[in-house]
Amino acid sequence: MLLPKFLPSWYTTLVFRPYGSIMDRYLATQLIPPFIFSVGLVATLGVAVGNLSDLANKIVEKQLPVLKALEILILKVPEFVAYALPISVMLTTLMTFGRLSSDSEIIALRSCGVSLYRIVLPAIILSLGVTVGTFMMNEWVVPAANYQATSILVNAIQEEHPFWQTRDIFYPEFETLTLANGQTSRRLKNLVYAERFDGKTMQALTVLSWAGTNLKQILISHQATWNEQQQKWEFFEGTLYKLSPDSSYQEALPFQHQTLDLPKAAFDFARQSRDPYEMNIIQARQYMDILRLIGDTKKLNFFQVRTEQKIAFPFVCMVFALVGSALGTQPQKVSRAKSFGLSIAVIFIYYLLSFLLGSLGMIEWVSPVVAAWGPNLIGLGFGLWLIYQFNHHV
Repeated sequence: MLLPKFLPSWYTTLVFRPYGSIMDRYLATQLIPPFIFSVGLVATLGVAVGNLSDLANKIVEKQLPVLKALEILILKVPEFVAYALPISVMLTTLMTFGRLSSDSEIIALRSCGVSLYRIVLPAIILSLGVTVGTFMMNEWVVPAANYQATSILVNAIQEEHPFWQTRDIFYPEFETLTLANGQTSRRLKNLVYAERFDGKTMQALTVLSWAGTNLKQILISHQATWNEQQQKWEFFEGTLYKLSPDSSYQEALPFQHQTLDLPKAAFDFARQSRDPYEMNIIQARQYMDILRLIGDTKKLNFFQVRTEQKIAFPFVCMVFALVGSALGTQPQKVSRAKSFGLSIAVIFIYYLLSFLLGSLGMIEWVSPVVAAWGPNLIGLGFGLWLIYQFNHHV
């Protein structure tokens, strides 16, 4: 097959040779086995260090059933596999290219006219596939598994969860007014309070409703739920107190069943409250819409930063592949111990930078996008600079 001469060699290799060149196949055989081993090792260590001690304490101190603890341990595996994938890319590229460099195989390829960019291309392609896999796992598997693990702890030992709205739910509904001078002002319209929420039914509710600046009614109910068909609240066993315009008592109307046209957002707020890592991106964006409605800017900013970090995190696989490949292809001998040490150093610096920028995002010194993507862009620039330096000066 005749190929246009202007096409670069890497393009013809990838497009017109389905199985790649001999060099590509060789590098793939060197990269994939240590990558699989690294994922298993790092994930196992993560699960053991991150969960075993805590679960053992819960079994002894809070009487968590052993089978439930085992179920939680299994449910935590996807999360640590997702964390292990980028780390494994770094370890794999450093160790593989370090071994190739120490055996002078990198020098042999360079002497044949192969650039460093072309040599590390298989590792970049591998990291691209790992990026997609990490994103899919973080979106479809990890949130559901984490949510189920938390549910077990909440139901089995009544463990408190900072993000779960199971007790003392407050939901304020505001209305926006346009003033005579053209400015806008927010005014409280309804305030819903429930002592408990089991995921379907709210218990011991109090609902305050205003008309303008005057409190017009107070509803107290034993329980309430949301009727999807009627798109209304259903209250059971309660009393509706109506007030006069001067907020004095007017009448009390006991009821066994009452429907009211209150916003569903109060129910969604309680039902959808989760840790950011127990939500996929769609769920997180829906919850942030609710936070905007109630004006909880602090929590909204927290979720914005965490959601952007979830989107940005899988792409660190490509950053680690670039940096690991560049460091590994240095001409000096790179032992496994040195590779491991370099990997730990690079990973530590990345997560430290991620933590610092994330903290600045939380206090709104930088935008959520900068807080999440900043470490990736800095790491990408550093990796490209290393490749350029080693390709032109080594």
